[in-house]
Amino acid sequence: MHVEQIWTGNAYRNFNYLIVCEDSGEALAVDPLDHEKCLSVSKRNGWQITQILNTHEHFDHTGGNEAVIKATNAKLLAHSNARIDGIDRGLGVGDVVKIGTTVELEALDTPGHTMSHICLLSHTEQPALFCGDTLFNAGAGNCHNGGHPEEMYDTFVNQLANLPNSTLIYPGHDYIANNLEFTLDREPDNVRALKLLDSVKDQDTSKPLVSTLGLEKEINTFFRLHSETVKEMLRQRFPNLPAKLTGKEVFLKLRELRNSW
Repeated sequence: MHVEQIWTGNAYRNFNYLIVCEDSGEALAVDPLDHEKCLSVSKRNGWQITQILNTHEHFDHTGGNEAVIKATNAKLLAHSNARIDGIDRGLGVGDVVKIGTTVELEALDTPGHTMSHICLLSHTEQPALFCGDTLFNAGAGNCHNGGHPEEMYDTFVNQLANLPNSTLIYPGHDYIANNLEFTLDREPDNVRALKLLDSVKDQDTSKPLVSTLGLEKEINTFFRLHSETVKEMLRQRFPNLPAKLTGKEVFLKLRELRNSW
């Protein structure tokens, strides 16, 4: 499996992806908003885009569908309940997406950012997670446009946290520097996050850091629900919080703070 991460350079800081079967040259385009770059990269490398996967229905992830389909006749895949025009195959939890002869990706039903959000997990020796707007480097998706923070909490704790720590993380946007600053605002003694911020705040977005789930558990505040520093900082901000905080209470307060941070 080859992963081509395509930096759009737009105001939304989107990443698009081509996931390629190296034996056949067939490719799956994930959220190909910048259709010109996706088609150009595919043509230059001799790949054939045969499928498109939209992680969710927001325009900055679906806006390139029509142009890519017109150029390639690719089939469109998305969550079975997603409000996206022209879906050829609706996906549910556990469904397998095959690319060419060698690549298999498993669909995870990951609500939170929207209620119809798909992440793809590769069946490879080192797993890779294509996580759209559910999980960002050092952050979590917002829940403003059709999502819900309690569902996001459930997705993080009961699905993402249980994946292997070696899992590579391929998010839908580059927000890493801002997200690390939020982590440090909530956990100032997180030395790992501080060191990482120094190395990525001016990173080359055409060759960005690809993190792992293990690293995210160290530097992503939405995984650090049992940190005593995180909880104490929340009590300073919300004096009426109970003495003993559940992970869910911590997550929801962090999401609330991040909305206006």
